[in-house]
Amino acid sequence: MKNLTYTLLTIALLHTGFMQAQLSLEGEFRPRSEYFGNGGNYTGGSFPAGTATVADEGFVRTTVRAAFKTKYKSETYTLFTSFQEVFAFGDRQQIATAGNGNFRVQEAWADLLLGESSSLKVGRQPLSYDNQRILGGLGWAQQARTHDAVVYKYKKDKLSLDIGGSLNTTTDEVYNNSTLFTYRDMLFLRLNHKGEKFNVSFLTLSNTYQNSNVDGATKSNLTTYGLHMGYKAGALSLTSDLYMQEGERIGGVDVKGAYLASLGLTYKLDKTNSLGLSYEVISGKESDTAAFFPLYGTNHAFNGLMDRFYVGNHANAGGLKDLKLTYKTKISGVALTVAAHSFTEQSQGGDDLGTEIDLILAKKFKEFVLVGGYSHFIEPSAVADLANVKDTQNWAWLMLVLKPKFLN
Repeated sequence: MKNLTYTLLTIALLHTGFMQAQLSLEGEFRPRSEYFGNGGNYTGGSFPAGTATVADEGFVRTTVRAAFKTKYKSETYTLFTSFQEVFAFGDRQQIATAGNGNFRVQEAWADLLLGESSSLKVGRQPLSYDNQRILGGLGWAQQARTHDAVVYKYKKDKLSLDIGGSLNTTTDEVYNNSTLFTYRDMLFLRLNHKGEKFNVSFLTLSNTYQNSNVDGATKSNLTTYGLHMGYKAGALSLTSDLYMQEGERIGGVDVKGAYLASLGLTYKLDKTNSLGLSYEVISGKESDTAAFFPLYGTNHAFNGLMDRFYVGNHANAGGLKDLKLTYKTKISGVALTVAAHSFTEQSQGGDDLGTEIDLILAKKFKEFVLVGGYSHFIEPSAVADLANVKDTQNWAWLMLVLKPKFLN
């Protein structure tokens, strides 16, 4: 009887603890097979990423994101950790004693409640705002993107304010890395007002870069600022971006009035069909200024799924004009998206940069999601003849997404 009473008391205490706090354990398994090399973001010889030479042959590669996530939520704070490994089929010998070195702490942060309307989020975390044009989580990439940062958050009614920063360091000294757009320190402010029909955000971002791995005293500072706006009225939705960059890129390269501007509209024809039209202009390199670069956004979601522009490439080229037409529908439970892009250069002559067609199919089953796509790029004849690249290039992919909830 005494043991039974003790057991019941222990269960009651544990139950009371879980009532006051919440613990969840989740996983993620996301294999993706891609056919590329005949286009896609692939460097063929000395040609830019995203082109395929006449001699290139296509190939298939499968990569996997495998993650384990825990969240503990109490009355005054939330603690989150995510451990993941990204691997490719065949990147480890079958009886190797070591892994591929890609296992890491993807996220580790605590969100401390400071009051009814404010909190402080500290640790390794994604920074994702609005349409993720400048700051995004880059979920498409298997490794994704996180920042080691401290962010103060305020939210009340329709207004929210985030102020954050990061100082990257090594073990015992200030971070000394001159990799392109890998910053030494960062400060940002994002202010948002979200109404029933109109949504507007202001973002300003200041980054300091190390100009040399040897001379840690030489630095460059780049400031990015601008607006994201959205408006909804019935079946019509409008979005717009306007961002500017001033200062210096890494290496002390001047940036004067570089800009990104876009306008998009979506019209919902009925419950399952919609049409979209957008136009984006990104300024290119001029005699007195470097080009605009979208920095830490989810660039894969813009300017074509084949990542011909601004995904590890096109960093200081002639800019871009992107005219995009999109159609979305749902057929027998399968979501279908078709998008067509027409690319031209913004500066340096305004040359034709090609046309791309993107097709995406997604089917949600009871406990998993299957997504796939096909993209086709038509190279301008002038580029194809001059660089000896294929006049048409293609890329295809298929991805399985499982997110089991072990404990909730």
